[in-house]
Amino acid sequence: RRTHMSLFFVLMRGPNDAILKFPFNYKVTFCLYDQTPQQRHIVDSFRPDIKSNSFQRPQSEMNIASGIPKFFPLTMIQQEGNPYVRDDAMFIKVMVEFGDMPKLILSYALNLDPGLPVHIQQLRIKQETERRAQQQLQETSTSSANPSIME
Repeated sequence: RRTHMSLFFVLMRGPNDAILKFPFNYKVTFCLYDQTPQQRHIVDSFRPDIKSNSFQRPQSEMNIASGIPKFFPLTMIQQEGNPYVRDDAMFIKVMVEFGDMPKLILSYALNLDPGLPVHIQQLRIKQETERRAQQQLQETSTSSANPSIME
């Protein structure tokens, strides 16, 4: 108790529940931003337990929260000059991955300006994913077009 920052995620009842897919089964990623140029963000994620009531369609105002009880040690945040709190502010991003995001793209996504509107962030992630796929395709075709000669 009182040793770690805990981050939790909760499903709340809403007007679109009838058209949403339940149980909620998408990876949830939390990122505590390092506000220095080192950008050593703290990132952790979890996949929902779809058997848990926490991820079923809410029957009341909100479900029971679920998440990461030991996300980050409080001693690190309480240190003078820590990179996560600047001017009494910390920034935490929550990403719900509705599609499987490759791990290489996750780093890119977490380094986007968190002040950008979500639809712009999603567009940039999509563009970066496509760019990397195209680059990989070019590298593959280049290496197959120039086979090494074996003796």
